[in-house]
This record gives sequence, structure tokens and C-alpha cells, in this order.
Amino acid sequence: MKIATAAYPLDPLRSWADYAAKIEAWVADAAGQGAELLLFPEYAAMELAALDGADVAADVERSLHAVSARIGDADDLHADLAAKHKVHISAGSAPVFDGTLGNRPVNRQRLFSPTGGRGFQDKQIMTRFERAPMDMLPCGPLKLFDTSLGKIGILICYDSEFPLLGRSLAEAELLLVPSCTEALSGYWRVRIGAMARALENQCVTVMSSLTGPGNWCEAVGDTTGMGGVFGPPDTGFPPSGVIAEGTLNHPGWTVAEVDPAAVAHVRADGQVLNRRHWDEQPAPGHSVTSERLG
Repeated sequence: MKIATAAYPLDPLRSWADYAAKIEAWVADAAGQGAELLLFPEYAAMELAALDGADVAADVERSLHAVSARIGDADDLHADLAAKHKVHISAGSAPVFDGTLGNRPVNRQRLFSPTGGRGFQDKQIMTRFERAPMDMLPCGPLKLFDTSLGKIGILICYDSEFPLLGRSLAEAELLLVPSCTEALSGYWRVRIGAMARALENQCVTVMSSLTGPGNWCEAVGDTTGMGGVFGPPDTGFPPSGVIAEGTLNHPGWTVAEVDPAAVAHVRADGQVLNRRHWDEQPAPGHSVTSERLG
């Protein structure tokens, strides 16, 4: 299969028509390159805040509410495009005020299939900025999506840096890692996490990034990153584990061809069997003996 992962710039769009045209152009571009799965990054939906005016986009709290109010329409748009272009789309995450979860938002990535299926994954562990001033809520559980492309899990940005979250999705052949990172160090933390999860679970991880100037949106700001597709550095995969990567801070799609059979093979008969041998580690909280030398 072909996978397209975005280095996506936020634009201070003026109207819903501008937003819809932008998303449709991006989806058509990836589908035109033969992609069957499209991944947009964390907080890509924050550009919707601009539709309520520059003063709203510049205010963290007001922008969260503004974006949440438009997510239903954005979901319908992505669902229509998934059906039109016969692709799976993981739409860029958004703050969503879910009435069942109290009066604070979750960070929600959504997934749309070409046959009308819809799903979502909420972020599990909040970053420092998401805790304050955003006051976002973590929300479980992690989900495993059974699709025509295989089993897909989603670890939103910071979540990818926690191996036990990745292990919970050990049945996934594909792990999607939508990200939003301000500094180069943040990009590399998430990328290292994504590559580590590919190693441990012997699967393919797909990382997308917001990229470029965004200081008009206080909740996001300027961002650094690029798209990347990673696998275990083992039989059937590149020795570096890097299947494809984009160019840092250059907007556009990174498209990679991935063979699901390679995942099955490396899990069954790889040079190493990390996924199978996971339980040979001491359990979390296992006691450690202290020994003094000299």
C-alpha cells in the first residue's frame, strides 16, 4: 500500500470555503500519487480558529471553543473526501469539548474510511502546555482500528514517547503519530519515540508534522517538522529503519510504499523478535538491587 504523511502548514484562512478548498487540494494531491492512507498532523484543525477572526485565533481559550464548534462540519468534509477519493484519512487533531467529559476539551484525532466508517482517538498524556494554559483533558482508551488496510493504532505526538502506550497497541501493523512540535528538539523527541515503537512492536510507524510560521495562532505558534515513515531495522526494511522522510520545514506530502507482508514476516522470523520477547523484561516496578563498588 502507499501511505502519505503531511508536513502541513497552518494558514490564517478567511472563510470556510477557503478551508474546504485547501483540504480538498491536499487530499486530491495525495490520492493522485496513489496513496491509500493519508495522515494529517496534530492540531492541524487549529487553523479553523482564524475563521472567527484574528482576535479569536490569538486567544488560547477562545480558539479552543471556536475550533470545537466547527469540528462536526470538518468531519463531514473529511468523510466526503475519503469516499470521493477512495482513501482512508486521519484528519488533523482538534480540541473537542465532549459533553460527556466535563467542561474541558480533549485532543482528538479522527479517522475516516472510504466506505463511510468513522473513528477517533483521544490523546492520553498531556504536554506541559496542554496542561496549562490549555487545560486539556486526557481521555482513554487507546483503540485498535480494524480496517481494509490492516490494524491501525494512533499515538498522538507526546503519547508516542511512552513505550507502554505503544505496547498496548502491539497488534497494530500501522501506528500513526500525528505531531505538533515547536522546536527541533521536540521534533526529534517524537521521531525517536516513533522509531522506537516501530522497533519494539515490529511494525510501521507514520509521523506527520505541523510546519512553518503560526504565531497568529496562540495555541500552536511556529512549528518544526517533516513527514516520516519508519519500520524496524530488520529483514524487509531499510537498515536505518527509515522507509521515507521529507525535508525539514518543507510543506507537502511524504509518500511511501509499505508492504504489510513485511510486517508479518519480520514478526514471525526477524533477525530479532522484540515484540515476542517483550514479556521477558521485568514488570514495571520490579525491584532493583543496589550494589556499591569502591
